Amino acid sequence: MSDPYAILGVSKSASQADIKKAYRTLAKQLHPDLHPGDANVEDRFKRVAAANSLLSDPDTRARYDRGEIDAAGQEQAARRFYRAHAGQSGFGGGGAFEMGDIFADFFRGRGPRGGDRRDPRVDMRGADVSYILQVDFLEAARGATKRITLPDGRVLDVTVPEGVADGQTIRLKGQGGPAMGDARPGDTLIEIRVAPHAGFTRKGFDILVDLPVSLPEAVQGAKITVPTVHGAVTMTVPKGANSGDTLRLKSKGVYDRKKRRHGDQYVTLKVMLPDPPDAELKRFVEDWAKTHPYKARPE
Repeated sequence: MSDPYAILGVSKSASQADIKKAYRTLAKQLHPDLHPGDANVEDRFKRVAAANSLLSDPDTRARYDRGEIDAAGQEQAARRFYRAHAGQSGFGGGGAFEMGDIFADFFRGRGPRGGDRRDPRVDMRGADVSYILQVDFLEAARGATKRITLPDGRVLDVTVPEGVADGQTIRLKGQGGPAMGDARPGDTLIEIRVAPHAGFTRKGFDILVDLPVSLPEAVQGAKITVPTVHGAVTMTVPKGANSGDTLRLKSKGVYDRKKRRHGDQYVTLKVMLPDPPDAELKRFVEDWAKTHPYKARPE
């Protein structure tokens, strides 16, 4: 693999935040879902993911910068040889064995003087991989299963839990960057982005909604159908309801996993006059107002 810094388009002095930003920008541009069937883009996408996997972990990045591992995360041969033989008596002159013996032992997988010196293996946990998942408002409220394509090309079905909030992160253990040696793979961290809804607004685990009602419904009271995130329900509008009155629908909000219950839905009434204006209603109100004055606003 080429230099990971060059692949991400950052300098070797770049901060971890700069590396993360560069990776996210490239990952969005090169995502396979945006370029179906383009093998070149898919290959570059995988190289970007591999570069990020190496540089996003400060320890792995430091080892690469020191030349201990290559761009693929593999131990450099020269480093392996040095670690296998450095510090042995006689190394570098005056010892009881010759350099030829060292090389012979090295390639046989044995250390000087016949000791078992197998090529040391580095155990290093894989890097975590970040992913942003856009979900609909109702998918977040009800829960859903979403299929995603990871930066390395793997496809996963992700369970979006009921009640997940915008900005929350789902951790998929062992689905991140590959490990070295016997260490475990990294994790995939999925940040949830919830799209706004045209009618519903979320506040904590409660749902807020404005609901238009007609003048007769407000004056006389009525049973009306109200949308909720769980489906339509019937609600009673009390007689003499005003715009701004708020009614509560218990347990019709978003599920709270900690409290193991749903929030509520609050319905704010908006009294709507006929459109276009009704001439008969206008004459009635004019006559009614002459004998029924009242103040709608305080002094």
